[in-house]
Amino acid sequence: MYIADKNIKLPEDPNTIVWKYLDLSKFVDLLLYRKLFMSRSDKFEDQYEGTFSEPTFEEIKKLSINNPGFLEYYKTHRKNVVISSWHINEYESFAMWQIFTQKSEGLAIQSTLGRIQNALNADIEYEQHIGEVNYIDYKKEYIPFDNTFFPFLFKRKSFQYEREIRIISDLTSHNLEIDNGLKIDVDICNLIEKIYIHPKSENWYKKLVIDLVERLGFDFTIEKSDLESDILI
Repeated sequence: MYIADKNIKLPEDPNTIVWKYLDLSKFVDLLLYRKLFMSRSDKFEDQYEGTFSEPTFEEIKKLSINNPGFLEYYKTHRKNVVISSWHINEYESFAMWQIFTQKSEGLAIQSTLGRIQNALNADIEYEQHIGEVNYIDYKKEYIPFDNTFFPFLFKRKSFQYEREIRIISDLTSHNLEIDNGLKIDVDICNLIEKIYIHPKSENWYKKLVIDLVERLGFDFTIEKSDLESDILI
């Protein structure tokens, strides 16, 4: 279930276009089970995920002198927070195709912020929040810690190209043993507005994607990648 949080930064326009780039196996898993995978935050490649900038960490250390459990909480909290990452962009991103898909295969889901918010209401077991990632200098800038989600909504400036928004859940109260992540129920037809196939994929792959979508009972609009457009001279 989506829960709005006025303290979390988010674009105001529900028609803001967002994308998720993924390989075919993850796409089929999403359609087949109608569940969205959310990754455990400490399993991301970036080791800084869920941590603090240097100025904030220094302040937390001072607060922990008489309360050692304060710092320990933040160290262990990361394994209870799960995240699904999306990319804000009005258009396709060549960089995102390169980073998140391989071997000229893969897909991009186009959605909007409002669609995601509505789609998350299919899940009644966990609370989800959505926030836009802030990109800062971890050596100089401060990350607030008056909201437990804030450490997961800041990243280093070197990741600015991601233009990321995150679906994020804190599962601490559920006392779960989370491995790499977990799946949440989602309204697939609300979530997906269009599907784009990798611009360098071969015809057999395009046909495979189209057939899979049809056989699984969906009628999503499947677009030719804008990056595949014919050259006009």
